[in-house]
Amino acid sequence: MNFTKYKNRLYLLIHIIAWAIVFAFPLLFIRKDNVDGSMISFLRYCVVPSAFLIIFYTNYFYLIDKFLFQKKIRTFIFTNLLLVIIIGILMHISHELMFSEHKGKFMHQKELMNILFTLRNMVSLIFTVIICVAIKGSFYWYHTEEQRKELERQRTEAELKNLKSQLNPHFLFNTLNNIYALIAISQEKSQQAVLELSKMLRYVLYDDNMHTVPLQKEVDFINNYIALMQLRLPENMQVNKDIDISRNPQMELAPLLFISLIENAFKHGTSPDKDSFVNIKLKVEEGDQIVCELENSYFPKSKEDKSGSGIGLENLKRRLELLYPNNHTFTTGVKNDRFFAKLTIKPTPSNGIQG
Repeated sequence: MNFTKYKNRLYLLIHIIAWAIVFAFPLLFIRKDNVDGSMISFLRYCVVPSAFLIIFYTNYFYLIDKFLFQKKIRTFIFTNLLLVIIIGILMHISHELMFSEHKGKFMHQKELMNILFTLRNMVSLIFTVIICVAIKGSFYWYHTEEQRKELERQRTEAELKNLKSQLNPHFLFNTLNNIYALIAISQEKSQQAVLELSKMLRYVLYDDNMHTVPLQKEVDFINNYIALMQLRLPENMQVNKDIDISRNPQMELAPLLFISLIENAFKHGTSPDKDSFVNIKLKVEEGDQIVCELENSYFPKSKEDKSGSGIGLENLKRRLELLYPNNHTFTTGVKNDRFFAKLTIKPTPSNGIQG
């Protein structure tokens, strides 16, 4: 509200200064030896900018909003033509009265000069209308564009919140499934799993509400998740982790961007009776570019397996489109019974949508 008031006052000041310059311009050329004559000429001069002022603000405050912006273009043009004719005639009459003492000097040129001056004045008035439409139209377009951007921002924030609300139960559901499986194997491990889960929930419930978090916090969350998963992994499962964010551990980015990839790797890369593996690589490269690479053995789940809703990667793709539309690459693929995923993000201060 304060910013709006400031803008309105600034616009008012600009209008006052602009018209003051227009009206005061002849005063710069007043001669000391003919002050009275110069002042009379100045008063005559004021007739023209006064007419411009009337035309300008009649359009600025009424006609453009009433007709032009309401798509009543013919009415707008007709009204302005009528207004220009009336103001032009009044200007002619005022000049006739002011120059009445010089009538005898140029009577033979009077009719022609009257027509030329009247046409000149009307063209100038029409030009004033055009300038007013351009100025008012520019402000209208700017205001409309700002409203459109605000609506788009609100829509995007709402969609991001909806995506987060899908992601958190999805993550919790999968993690609880893992703990449930541990209870039958080892009470000690299940207790440890609950402890690790509590650490992660603290992050999900509190830090995830932030628009961005330091990369170090995201890595701590990933490490807790991996530690939780390793409690229930079979002996034939190998986990290789290579995380190096020493270049910029406090870099800010949106939370929970990598967990879907890691969840997916454990979900589809684990087999109870075959050798399997998950390779996790997360690094900050030159230029503060974050690269996350996942490679895992590929044991796709059957349609009967309902251990997850399958929204993880699709959710991630949409969040990336909203948060980093021009500053990320995300690729996945399967080759020789191995699943590959690579996510590259270039967070910058202009990236991301708050929400």
